[in-house]
Amino acid sequence: MLRKWKFISILFVVSALILGACGNSKGTGENASNGETTQLRLGHIFPIDSVKDQAAKMFADKIKEETNGAIEIKVFPAAQLGGDEVMAQDISRGTLDMSFINQGSLSGLDPLLDFHYLPYIVTSNEQADQLYYGDGIIPTLMKETLAKHNMKTLGFFENEFRGVSNSVHKVEKIEDLKGLKLRVPGSKAIKGFFEEANVQALVMPFNELYLALQQGTVDGQDNGLLLTGDSKFQEVNQYYTLLNHVYASGSIVINSSKFDGLTDEQKAIFEKVGQEVQEWQIENNRKASQEYVKMLEEAGVEVTELTTDQIKAFQEFGLEQWDNYASIYGAERIQQLKDEVQSIQ
Repeated sequence: MLRKWKFISILFVVSALILGACGNSKGTGENASNGETTQLRLGHIFPIDSVKDQAAKMFADKIKEETNGAIEIKVFPAAQLGGDEVMAQDISRGTLDMSFINQGSLSGLDPLLDFHYLPYIVTSNEQADQLYYGDGIIPTLMKETLAKHNMKTLGFFENEFRGVSNSVHKVEKIEDLKGLKLRVPGSKAIKGFFEEANVQALVMPFNELYLALQQGTVDGQDNGLLLTGDSKFQEVNQYYTLLNHVYASGSIVINSSKFDGLTDEQKAIFEKVGQEVQEWQIENNRKASQEYVKMLEEAGVEVTELTTDQIKAFQEFGLEQWDNYASIYGAERIQQLKDEVQSIQ
């Protein structure tokens, strides 16, 4: 009898250990039913408290609320987890969960990811809304290409129209760009646009840019008003031109395997929140843009807003270059984009 009770006791202990081990599982689908919390990491390059950072934190807050605490997302802003290129590689490998990522900086990962950086695709927010956030070739191609690299797109966010800052002189015409040393992202289209204007276009990670401007490694940089102001580039560049040569968007992405591991209900929540945050971010990004001209001017920057004729000259210069990239983006894709542009004009 004593042996029998001893055997039963051992079985009880072993069963308890097995159940305890199962209770500590980190599988996302199981966590929803056993009350545990799944921790995800989300990285981005944007400055703390910028509109993009606020959007990322909003995404995290909404996910926690709508999953009843089953999923928590910790946001790492300001390139704490590396630049866009590093984060994209980590998400693709599964060592990082999520990002608000600039796909246009990922041409090293896939050249199609900077297709939307062709110069002067659009010249207004109204046109951008139709071509960058609907079901046209740009958003479709971004989603499909990111998916090939294990990234599921949950939504998009607006970067803004890009401009040029520098420490040499104001830029009002194409000839003013000649000889400037400008940092550009790893985009064939943007780099090619400036090289055609006889710029010394240098590709470098964004998190190295401030020091490069400060030390004179480059004279200036190609970015929008918000990122320029949030990054304090007005401290090292005293000229800024609203060139509007490229409208830039980014993608809210999650590792595909991580997304597939969610329950159906959680997947729906992630996609719904992605769309809600997309709408909020675009609206507030545009409001902030109006304020940043004044901010830069108060910091001593000479901000140049081009006239309609000046923009037209730059636009004609940029549009002439599209067919140069047929071997990279495909002639059919470029023609489809031309047709879409024509349809909204």
